[in-house]
Amino acid sequence: MQLHLSTWPEVEAYLAKSKAILIPIGSTEQHGPNGLLGTDALCPEIIGSRAGDEAGILVGPTFNVGQAQHHMGFSGTITLRPSTMIAAMMDWAQSLAKHGFERIYWLNGHGGNIATITTAFSEIYHGVSFDRSGANHPPLRCNLRNWWELPGVMDLCRQLFPVGEGCHATPSEVSVTWFGYPQAVKHVAMTPRIAPNGPILDADDYRRRFPDGRIGSDPSQASIEAGEKIVAAAVKAVISEFKQFAAS
Repeated sequence: MQLHLSTWPEVEAYLAKSKAILIPIGSTEQHGPNGLLGTDALCPEIIGSRAGDEAGILVGPTFNVGQAQHHMGFSGTITLRPSTMIAAMMDWAQSLAKHGFERIYWLNGHGGNIATITTAFSEIYHGVSFDRSGANHPPLRCNLRNWWELPGVMDLCRQLFPVGEGCHATPSEVSVTWFGYPQAVKHVAMTPRIAPNGPILDADDYRRRFPDGRIGSDPSQASIEAGEKIVAAAVKAVISEFKQFAAS
């Protein structure tokens, strides 16, 4: 069940039985020669929407632009200031809380978002603590889960791609997007086959060190079949974890 494809009476009916919502959150940034710029937003969106359909979870619109300043050397990347992202997350959370939501499960697809999301939670909780003095309604709670850290998912990714998984523009994340959007499959020759590893400094330095955008990965191994397996494992884990969080 997707919020933006629902009517307000349908959301009101959902709230009568559950106070929890899942929000995919990610980034719009380069993902190497064959990865979509929306990969980090599309992965949690694909997983979240299937979990929603299977288990009746309400899924909010995807927060699809995040912290990607170090990717700005590559065309198409869009980034937010940390303060902008925190403010937007607070507005989303406060809007949902106003309608009666008490649990927000943020399913994240971008490692660069983690610090800012955690800070946003602190800002949200600060407001809850100071604004609800004397209130008798439950406080809002947020949960952050990176999709690749869901139980069993990374083990499966390593089994599927024992060599060349890397840490950016990985075959596993590219596979997930190809499963969701098979029309977007792109076969590109890459040299070297496995990209080098190294530090990430600023955007210009990133482009010099990693000219095609990959870090330690060989996404030419990606496949729709692998994506299907990863999504199935992630959906199962999300449903289990979301239900526990919703009931907490």
